[in-house]
Amino acid sequence: PIQRQDCKSKTHDAHPAIKAFMCGSFSGTCSTLLFQPLDLIKTRLQTLQSGVQPGSGRVGMMSVLLSVVRTEKLLGLWKGVSPSFARTIPGVGIYFSTYYSVKQHFFQDGSPGAVEAVLLGGGARMVAGVVMLPVTVIKTRFECGRYSYGSVTGALRSVCRTEGPAALFSGLMATLLRDVPFSGIYVMFYSQTKASLPKEISSSPSAPLANFSCGILAGVLASLITQPADVVKTHVQVNPQSLRTAEAIRIIYTDHGLQGFFRGAVPRSLRRTMMAAMAWTVYEQMMAHIGLKS
Repeated sequence: PIQRQDCKSKTHDAHPAIKAFMCGSFSGTCSTLLFQPLDLIKTRLQTLQSGVQPGSGRVGMMSVLLSVVRTEKLLGLWKGVSPSFARTIPGVGIYFSTYYSVKQHFFQDGSPGAVEAVLLGGGARMVAGVVMLPVTVIKTRFECGRYSYGSVTGALRSVCRTEGPAALFSGLMATLLRDVPFSGIYVMFYSQTKASLPKEISSSPSAPLANFSCGILAGVLASLITQPADVVKTHVQVNPQSLRTAEAIRIIYTDHGLQGFFRGAVPRSLRRTMMAAMAWTVYEQMMAHIGLKS
């Protein structure tokens, strides 16, 4: 009993940023496991685009889903889940611990306004995005179906040996152009819609559901605004030796027009929206449970 009490007191005495990291990592694990199939379908849709001739039949979300299940069985929808975990568990933890630390430093006495929320969310995402980019590149390659890697570590070794370490940072600009605005816009909409909720709802047992609904609204808006950057990022990371960001934009526009930049928008919006809403709801509930204001 004494040993258990000591262990509990050590956890309780952990630095608030470490607690925020642990809460964020747990919330990222839950959301990744649930919504990985949507990410795989989104990546397949976007990479299929480069092999489709202009004017040929449109490949839809359901046809990709059925094709994956038919050729790779049901578990094929979770292909790439190990690099997704390798990215989101530390990545979401880094994001939330950075977010919490910066917020506590600058906005301890009050909540940030709309512009501050954009900077706060975007800044936290920039830190997490740069740190986790190598794993993001591996995750994208796992999902696209063009590479036959056996494991995350094996894939990292293979890329470093055949293409050089620089390939692990391919799509950095497109990733930041996608993730930083997404997070900034998301945090702005989420914090503003949450602040507009009546106090009776915010303090009631249905508060998590209300927060989740605010997260869905914020996620849909942020996803649609940043969709073009996601398409470009996928193209650059799948073809790092032959494509740069500007060239990828030109090829997508030349071959498919403006609608090419919105390929995979439905599965991505569904996944990003549900993942972000769930991650924030779980994170805030866990933070409240351990006595910290998120």
